[in-house]
Amino acid sequence: MMKTKIFHSEKDNIETLIAYAANILRQGGLVVFPTETVYGIGANALNPDAAHNIYQVKGRPSDNPLIVHVANEKDVSKYAQTITDDAMKLMEAFWPGPLTIVFNKQPIIPEAITGGLDTVAIRMPSHPIAKALIQEANVPVCAPSANISGTPSSTIFKHVHDDLNGKVDVIIDGGQSTVGLESTVLDMTTDTPVILRPGAITKSMIETIIKRDVIDTTVHITDDTIPKAPGMKYRHYAPEGDVTLLKGTHKNMITFITQQDQSIGVIGSNELCAQLSDYHTYPLGPKDDPELIARNVFLALRTMDEHNIRTIYVEAFENKELGQAIMNRLLKASNHTIIEV
Repeated sequence: MMKTKIFHSEKDNIETLIAYAANILRQGGLVVFPTETVYGIGANALNPDAAHNIYQVKGRPSDNPLIVHVANEKDVSKYAQTITDDAMKLMEAFWPGPLTIVFNKQPIIPEAITGGLDTVAIRMPSHPIAKALIQEANVPVCAPSANISGTPSSTIFKHVHDDLNGKVDVIIDGGQSTVGLESTVLDMTTDTPVILRPGAITKSMIETIIKRDVIDTTVHITDDTIPKAPGMKYRHYAPEGDVTLLKGTHKNMITFITQQDQSIGVIGSNELCAQLSDYHTYPLGPKDDPELIARNVFLALRTMDEHNIRTIYVEAFENKELGQAIMNRLLKASNHTIIEV
């Protein structure tokens, strides 16, 4: 195990921690840093060896591409071949923020971070620490979620520390992620733009900006599929316990849950959890507040592991707009196990 340098943004000097972490990135090291979506484990995207270390630390399949993070829109042309007018409109509307755009890549981007593909996924994060770190490092930063591959993504310092202390050079504590789900991934290399991963930037938001239809892909991913974006193919977001989604009215969910052993865990809206005081529950937020629910999904799954809960029931939410991104993560966490009650 290596000695991991820990920084806490509320206590440590920001300029000092940014300068130290940026130097580590330039030298080929690994830095865990906060973003508005989830925490990321970052490396110099132009250094294949550094990118390879991310895959090793996470236990991530090498054909699962990494997202490249930049600090300025003008940097995109260094790494992407063709930037269409629609892509420019989307960057102007949603960057910095939780939208990743897939472009055809420039040769400078190594295949080590693209899964061997000729495309590259690029995002400009809005978190001030992420922006400052990338700017100071003066290199593009490839950064998947800062967790062991397949487990729930990390949205607080404790969880990245639990997973990665002693495995990376630096961890920066920047508080809880405000969005709580990974970015929307939009492929702009096809005639019709294609959403490869849903997130906080929704299909309707994208279509409003570019004034044309977008395909929201839900194509079945097989073992032979070449994933074009993170999370398309492999098991993701799963805690150690078995997750089952419950679809139906709160009344029917309560009837079903109260027939189960009290050792189970329940994740759901405040309204549902308030009626299950005899069970271990994690209220995500009011049912009509999808932003708060999204922010707490991974935190709830992680908390179930901390309490050694081995059977977890999760309320299914409306599968539209931000709810679609929430359900995307929950369906993957449950291996698409759902019971209608």
